[in-house]
Amino acid sequence: MQLSEAVAGYLSHLSDVRRLSPATVRAYRADLADLILWVGDRPLGEVGVEDLREWQWQSAKSGQSKATAARRASTVRGLFAWAVEEELVGVDPARRLVSPKRGRTLPAVATTDALDDVLTAAAERAASGDAVALRDHALLEVLYGSGARVSEVCGLDLDDIDHDRRTLFLRGKGGKDRVVPFGLPAARALQAYLVRARPVLQARRVEASASLASGSRHDGRGSGSRIPAREAGAATRPHERAVFLGAKGSRLGPRAVHALVSRTVAPSVGADVLGPHALRHSAATHLLDGGADLRSVQEILGHASLGTTQIYTHVSAERLREAYRLAHPRA
Repeated sequence: MQLSEAVAGYLSHLSDVRRLSPATVRAYRADLADLILWVGDRPLGEVGVEDLREWQWQSAKSGQSKATAARRASTVRGLFAWAVEEELVGVDPARRLVSPKRGRTLPAVATTDALDDVLTAAAERAASGDAVALRDHALLEVLYGSGARVSEVCGLDLDDIDHDRRTLFLRGKGGKDRVVPFGLPAARALQAYLVRARPVLQARRVEASASLASGSRHDGRGSGSRIPAREAGAATRPHERAVFLGAKGSRLGPRAVHALVSRTVAPSVGADVLGPHALRHSAATHLLDGGADLRSVQEILGHASLGTTQIYTHVSAERLREAYRLAHPRA
């Protein structure tokens, strides 16, 4: 089997069997495409450890970070481990591949006071009754209040909210779903959005669809070009059930959430650009600071490994050291 054929099979395995996220599969695909470009599309069994080491060395010379180099090494090890399991090769050359040790970087975290200011300002904007402002306030409260990933919040449907228990059903990475709680401020902001703003945003999509249909009739396409009722319902259902809608009434996407967080939260941590993950980092750190145990935080965040959650204990330790340095007379 050629290397390219093996890569195609492995990527299908990652997507269909392991159910990794599309973004993760894209990263693996890019890494393996670069490997094929470097070693050539030769038979899989002819790729040796020296080829892989040379590929690593060339990548290191190009200035890639240790995290990227470690991911690429992990990608190749995964490919050949799968190939051995599928009996495509008898020997795994990637087992002898050494990946660089990743440097541990602490995530950007906003203080509770800073986030209180951000959310208070968002609530004041929402008080105007503007539909987008109401949505943004609810979105920020839900992101921080639940510790959810941006993809999970954007993927929320109306049936995923249990208002009585104040919980969200989240569709996590790799098909690992979970139920997480959210607080009273998020509940109030979410209710205000759903009652006062979401119908307004949804109406914009209905109006746009009606206008498009009218234009189609005037263009002379007539009823023959219309989508049958069943197909039309299937096409619009994802938007109709979405909790968070964009300004035009479609399901809100991660880019719009990223822009919102950068605009509203980034200044509070002194950053020029900040992604929605910063609210997730902040929620985890504040939970630990408030006395939550690590295992509970792991469950809320949906981490497969407790080791992934432990980075937040380092963030809290950094705060502890800073408090000690400022307050202790012999620090």
